[in-house]
This record gives sequence, structure tokens and C-alpha cells, in this order.
Amino acid sequence: MRVFVTGATGFVGSAVVKELINNGHQVLGLARSEASANALITAGAEVHRGDLTDLDSLRSGAAAADGIIHTGFIHDFSRFKEMCEVDKIAIETMGATLLGTDKPFIITSGTALVSPGRLATEDIIATPGASIHPRQSEPAADALAYQGVRTSVIRLSPSVHDAGDHGFIPLLIDLAKEKGASAYIGEGLNRWTGVHRLDAAVLYRLALENAKPYARFHGVDEEGIAFKEIAEIIGKELNLPIITVPQAEAAAHFGWFTGFAGIDCPASNKITRETLNWEPKQTGLLEDMRAVYF
Repeated sequence: MRVFVTGATGFVGSAVVKELINNGHQVLGLARSEASANALITAGAEVHRGDLTDLDSLRSGAAAADGIIHTGFIHDFSRFKEMCEVDKIAIETMGATLLGTDKPFIITSGTALVSPGRLATEDIIATPGASIHPRQSEPAADALAYQGVRTSVIRLSPSVHDAGDHGFIPLLIDLAKEKGASAYIGEGLNRWTGVHRLDAAVLYRLALENAKPYARFHGVDEEGIAFKEIAEIIGKELNLPIITVPQAEAAAHFGWFTGFAGIDCPASNKITRETLNWEPKQTGLLEDMRAVYF
């Protein structure tokens, strides 16, 4: 299958590209820079110039492929709602080229905001629109499925981890260095999930090869890791104090990241494993943090 991949040189997307090529697929990767183009060529992929805001490039890339994996997202979380709108328009644009075809379209979302405070399962349909859940990727996918496009959604854990990660865990490490302490809110018992990026890459391939309209799959290895455990490792590895911050003072410490630092978002992978025969095999988040993050 010739697969158009957005975010093809990103942390997750680059692993997806390798997984696809190693399993006999051809990749057409979206690249917005010369460095990204060179990385794709080195990986054995074809280059398609453009970015997530260049709708013409998205249309032509999607039209030239047998299927799409959309891992691209502009990770400016200080403008999260705006970036979610960019993502929605990109999904709608690519999806429109698939109308009347049976081509699979794999779209990325997250587990964190599906059902805060209780275990998120794949059969829960998240309700966007409220300030806590501005991401529109899932309803955009469902709207396309309603029109006959074979869309499936992969919900990734808050932490997709491995060497080279530039997401939430490195952000927390940098914040601890800046503040002189590694912190958690209250008792720190709110739970995150994690998945190794190589396990996530396998999941994307399996979802592509078995895409079903309206399906949700969870990129989750450990379904609940206490935020306090993450903060403790950061403090110990940096030789910094490990402190608790009252909810009322959390914003002063975590800034725009406060909502994520305090969210309780455990998630299951049971349906995903049963449906796709997906079995995470890489190291867990806490072990990976100790091994490669410091």
C-alpha cells in the first residue's frame, strides 16, 4: 500500500514511517523543510512538500496514496484550541479526497480528555466543544465515516516515550530545573498513561491494515501511572526536592500546563488488543525515563 503520512519526520511519525516500510508498504511523507525531506529520503520514503496549513498539498498528497495516516499536529499547547482547529480542517481536507473510495484514513487523537476521572475505554465517544476538550479530530473522523470514508482513530497516551521525546516528560524535566523542584498537585494520585513510540508505530500499521469506520484504538501500555511517581523520578534523577503543590497554587508552578499536570486520565487498551492483536513489547514509561531521559 502507498501511504500518505503527515508528521512523517516527527517523533511518532518517523517511527510509523519505518514500521510501514519494514512491513512492505511505500510511504509518501509530508515535509515542510529541506531537513525533513532529507530525513524521509534517508528513511526510504518519497517526499511530498507542504504542511498542515497548506491545504492544496494535503489534497494532492492524499489523492496520490492508497491510504492516509495522520500523525501531524502543531504542538503549540499554549494555543491548543487554535491548533485543534488547524487539525480539524486538515482532516476534513484530506478526507474529502477519499469520498467514494475504500481507502483507509487513520486519524490521531488522545486518551487524556476522553473521560477524565474514570477509565477511558475505546467505546466511549468523547464530547468535544467544552474548553476541556477542544480537539475536533474524532468528530471530524466520524463525519467522514458517515459519508462513507473508512476512518479509524488512534488515541495516544499523554506520554509517548522513547529517546528523543520532546513532549510532556521533557517539559516537566525542564520545569523542575527552572523551579528548582519537581512537583505534583495535591497527593499526586491522578493517573497518566504511557506508550513507547515503537509500540505506537506498530499500532498505526495494524490500524491501517484493518481500518474500520468509527473505530477507536488506544495507544496505551500502562493504563494508570500516578503523576507523583513521574515527579519522584524527575526529582531523584535531577537531585532536586520533590514537592506537593496545593491546587490553589498549581498555576503558579505549572503555568499553562496545570490542567494536564492535574488531570486523572487512566485508559484501557483491552478492545484494541483484542481487535488488532496488538501487544506492547517495549519498556514502560517509568523504566524508560530512568534509562534515556537524563
